[in-house]
Amino acid sequence: MAFFSRIRHVLLHQAASPSSVFQSPFALGRLYSTLTSPKLFISGLSRLTTDEKLTEAFAPFGRLVEAKVIVDRMSGRSKGFGFVTYETIEEADKAREGMNAKFLDGWVIFVDPAKPREPRPPPQPEPEQSETGFRTNKTVGWCG
Repeated sequence: MAFFSRIRHVLLHQAASPSSVFQSPFALGRLYSTLTSPKLFISGLSRLTTDEKLTEAFAPFGRLVEAKVIVDRMSGRSKGFGFVTYETIEEADKAREGMNAKFLDGWVIFVDPAKPREPRPPPQPEPEQSETGFRTNKTVGWCG
């Protein structure tokens, strides 16, 4: 009984205190890292968020070059993240401060600097088939 009383006490004091999830050290660390490009990474998007809704939400902060919600190739549904690009770093910084940890389509979104895309390794060529229709697996031997 004392255990549950203690949990209730902790939860009530956390709810009453001004610190919240959005003011945690991790959220503050996100907010104060410097931008090096005008491209922002937006995470936590609703599955219903479209390119148009993203553009509408971020347009008040400056001149948008592009607002893109990343979608799954097979289903066509949003993957829950996207990218917004502004003309200047100052506009992107203003948008980041204004939209980080805000609600968009009922979901809390987080705005971070976009990292440069890592180069992908070149695709490996398909193994050639032999005259018998089998292909050679160099690590195991023959496979069909």
